[in-house]
Amino acid sequence: MRAILFADGASRGNPGPAGAGAYLLSEKGEVFAERSKYLGETTNNVAEYHSLIMGLEEAIKQGITQLSIKMDSQLVVRQMLGEYRVKQAHLIPLYQKAQGLLSQLKSFSIEYIPRAQNHEADRLANLALDYSAMNSSD
Repeated sequence: MRAILFADGASRGNPGPAGAGAYLLSEKGEVFAERSKYLGETTNNVAEYHSLIMGLEEAIKQGITQLSIKMDSQLVVRQMLGEYRVKQAHLIPLYQKAQGLLSQLKSFSIEYIPRAQNHEADRLANLALDYSAMNSSD
């Protein structure tokens, strides 16, 4: 089965409160799944990796074997493609986990898209942040 994964991480401050958002679409544009997760205090790059991992885990759970991944993080996309080395020690385990999940797919592509084309994943990442902020102000 084929699908498209849109993934995005958000942090308010860098580091700061962070969230991850991901959603899966069929090739016909039907939504398979939407995921949103609050990550606590972390950097934007960590949030971006968590969004990718969360989306990959959901795709595998849904039985998707061919995946087109779209993200607005040039760093994560280029690291996953091997164009950039992963230099920051705290990103290496996240990179390795994402690579391990990708190896479970029959095929995949990953590409950078402008932020304006990733609004739904961004909305989900910020939803996690907004929900956390609402519940922590009690």
